[in-house]
Amino acid sequence: MSENRKLTRSHNSMLGGVCAGVAEYTGADTNLIRLIVVAATIFGLGSMILVYVVAWVILPLADYPTNGSGPVPPST
Repeated sequence: MSENRKLTRSHNSMLGGVCAGVAEYTGADTNLIRLIVVAATIFGLGSMILVYVVAWVILPLADYPTNGSGPVPPST
């Protein structure tokens, strides 16, 4: 398990790339992560919005775009 993964925002995004980045990092479906975030926002009385915005600001954008199943290395 010496895989060097880094949590980043994804280029494959709807808003800020946070949910897509978490999905790529964990290997989960992007829509499932988005559904969890929406449910947490509703049941947490909006507190998840602050967490999402903070993650949007803190997480760096991925170095290169992804295809939804993982990073796509740059063409050489």
